[in-house]
Amino acid sequence: MKTRNIAGQIMGQLEAFEGSKAAMDTTPLLIVRGKSRKKIQPEELGPTISKIMKNLGAKELDMFSDETADIITIMDEQIRSQVDIQGETDIYGIYRLKESFENMNCHADYGMGLLDDIAIFIVLWKDKSGIGPLFVELVVSSMET
Repeated sequence: MKTRNIAGQIMGQLEAFEGSKAAMDTTPLLIVRGKSRKKIQPEELGPTISKIMKNLGAKELDMFSDETADIITIMDEQIRSQVDIQGETDIYGIYRLKESFENMNCHADYGMGLLDDIAIFIVLWKDKSGIGPLFVELVVSSMET
């Protein structure tokens, strides 16, 4: 239940709660997708993620740290326990995420945080044309084993 509470707080801060949908909802892991009503400029995507982490009291993690790589591996295992995914875990795929969005003509940013035993991964992206909403993808995962 703690993961749902944290996800609700984040989606609320982003004004993305209404119409959001859970892409995966298990005991240890919740993935939520939504559209934010906020008008956030591309250069404010990263600072917005940092502000959300700060408001939650979460420790913002360096995306290229060993700690983050370990968390991504745990999240991947949690997802693979529910969905059949071909291939090996590729923790570096997450680092290519921003580049993938940019290749699709989108501004994007992401961040990882840790609040006690809960890992938080937020991705924000929007079309470079400025038309359309700000999309949110959120992964909230219990690190308890």
